[in-house]
Amino acid sequence: MSRFGKVAVLLGGRSAERAVSLKSGTMVLEALRRRGIDAHPFDPRDRGLEALIAERFERVFIALHGRYGEDGTIQGALELLGIPYTGSGVLASALAMDKWRTKLLWQAAGVPTPRYELLSASTDFGGVADRLGLPIMVKPANEGSSIGMSKVRRAEDLDEAYALAANYDSLVIAEQFVDGPELTVGVLGREVLPVIRLETPRDFYDYEAKYVADDTRYILPCGLAADEERRIQAAVLEAFDVLGCRGWGRVDLMLDRSGTPQFLEVNTSPGMTDHSLVPMAARHAGIPFELLCERILELATLTTEAERRVG
Repeated sequence: MSRFGKVAVLLGGRSAERAVSLKSGTMVLEALRRRGIDAHPFDPRDRGLEALIAERFERVFIALHGRYGEDGTIQGALELLGIPYTGSGVLASALAMDKWRTKLLWQAAGVPTPRYELLSASTDFGGVADRLGLPIMVKPANEGSSIGMSKVRRAEDLDEAYALAANYDSLVIAEQFVDGPELTVGVLGREVLPVIRLETPRDFYDYEAKYVADDTRYILPCGLAADEERRIQAAVLEAFDVLGCRGWGRVDLMLDRSGTPQFLEVNTSPGMTDHSLVPMAARHAGIPFELLCERILELATLTTEAERRVG
């Protein structure tokens, strides 16, 4: 216990992903306690952050998902409070949460990502369909867990998909659909975990496929040749680094017909439920769930400390 002191596990929160966060946080809390760590649940929806100081917490494990927990907001507050926390810092968290600005940065750095357009109520949806081709993925730029996302096969359905996404965010993206294997790759410190291939009988890997369905297939080993998997892992670390991410996270991508990885997004506070992908990849790499949680906690830091180490 003396190594970490008193640890707050932030869970719940106010985002549309609250239910998933409660499940993730509870599993992390139990795992840390099994490792002998003095961990306590802390729901920032119900408690003011000043309680972290008043109750003398020395480190924070962020198990929040979505807005106010994964977008740099809570990270900025913890920086001000001077409490080390898990995952990426303020800037990287904000960038990774915003799928549009993630794409802008990746494009500037030469990281391949599917073509896209921003949508609004006045958009010529037929023109978008002509330029991107069908099908098209429509998604709110600042949500996770596939919330508000649609796969559109007909141009006349784009307006309905836009309306659904706009319920969750004013910034909506139409993205070229990549017809190829869907892959996800966890990052732990500077270690890239084994690649997982995802398959679902549903139209795409949506919220139900992620958290409810029992027919989603997680293929591990992923079936790629060893040198190809290493190539993808190296590209994943580059995409992670371009955004300035640190600590741990998960990178989602598709392989196009030429075998080129097309990067979709980075999750800076991935799920830690019984359906979650980072724990699955870690187990395959010989890291049990309890040890994974402890290693993530070990990586907790403040932005100034991280910058000082790099410098």
